Amino acid sequence: MGVFIPKEYGGAGLDVISYTLAVEEISRGCASHGVTMSVNNSLACNPLNKFGTEEQKQEFLKPLASGEKLGAFGLTEPGAGTDVSLLQTTAVHKDDGYEINGQKIFITNGSKSDTYIILAQTNKELKHKGITAFVFNSDTPGFSPGTLERTMGIHGSIQSELNFDNMYLPESQRLGAEGDGFKIAMNTLDGGRIGIAAQAIGISQNALDLSIDYVKNNDLIDKTFGRSQGIQFILADMATELEAARLLVHKAAFAKDTKPRYSHEAAMAKVYASEAAMRITSKAVQIHGLYGYTKRYAVERLMRDAKITEIYEGTSEVQRMVIAAYLDKLDV
Repeated sequence: MGVFIPKEYGGAGLDVISYTLAVEEISRGCASHGVTMSVNNSLACNPLNKFGTEEQKQEFLKPLASGEKLGAFGLTEPGAGTDVSLLQTTAVHKDDGYEINGQKIFITNGSKSDTYIILAQTNKELKHKGITAFVFNSDTPGFSPGTLERTMGIHGSIQSELNFDNMYLPESQRLGAEGDGFKIAMNTLDGGRIGIAAQAIGISQNALDLSIDYVKNNDLIDKTFGRSQGIQFILADMATELEAARLLVHKAAFAKDTKPRYSHEAAMAKVYASEAAMRITSKAVQIHGLYGYTKRYAVERLMRDAKITEIYEGTSEVQRMVIAAYLDKLDV
C-alpha cells in the first residue's frame, strides 16, 4: 500500500517500476484490488510524501503506507471533472483554519477510507490558482460519505460521494501552501495515471492468458480451432499490443523515478494501455464466442473492468491534450 514510499514513513522503499509491476500483477488477478492499491499509493501516499509537512507525514502518511489505513483523493464534483477550475467546494477562513462545504463524486475508496486528501476553492476569483489541498481523517465532524455508485465494472471497488457540511480543519491540515492545490492535483494525477496504466496491463494480461488457455485446452472445441490462422493472428496482435503498452508503462515509471516532470510519458502510457486493454479484452470475448458473452467465463468481466481505465484519472481525450501540449513545446 506504500510501495515507493520511504521505509521511514511506513512504505516498502522501492522504486516506481516495482510499484507498476505490483499493480499489474494484482490487477491481473482482480482489477478492483488493483485500483484500490493504486489510489492508496499514487493519490493518497504520493502527495503526502511530496508536499506534506513532517507532522503530516507522521500522522497521516505512515498509517497509509503501512496498510494500517486506507486513503482516497477527492477532486471530481458534479460540475467539475476535467476542468478543475470549476470546483464548487469551498474552504473559507475561520478562526485559525478553514470551514469546508461542498460535495465530491465518483471517489474511489470513498466511503471506506480512513484518510482523505481533497481540493477546495479558497479564492474562487482566482479559479485554478485559488484551489487549495487539505488532508483529514474520516471521523472529522461535518464530513460524511454519500451514495455508493453501481458501476459497469470493477464491482469490488468503492465509488462514492463525499459530503462536507461546515467541516472545520485547522491550518495544520492544509497540504502545501494556500493556492497550491492545482499544482498538487496535477502532479498527483501524473503519478496516478501510471498506476491506472499498470492496472490496464494486468487486465490485458489476464485476458490474453484466458484466451490462450481457451483455445488450447477447452474440451468443448476442436483442438484445431486454436491452430487456425484466424485465431493465431488475433492472439499475436493481442500479445504484441500488450507488450507495447507494458513498455510504455515501464518507460513512464522510469521517468517518474528519474525526472522532475513526466506528464507526457504518463499520458502516453495511460492512453495507450487503457485503449489497448479495451481492444484486447474485446478480442478475448470474441475468441470465446457466445461463451465469452456469458458469465460462465471471466472475459466479459475483464472487458467491463477495462472500460474504466479509459475514463478515471483523466479520460483518453485529456491524455491526448497533455501529449499535444508537450509536442507544441518541442523545438523541431
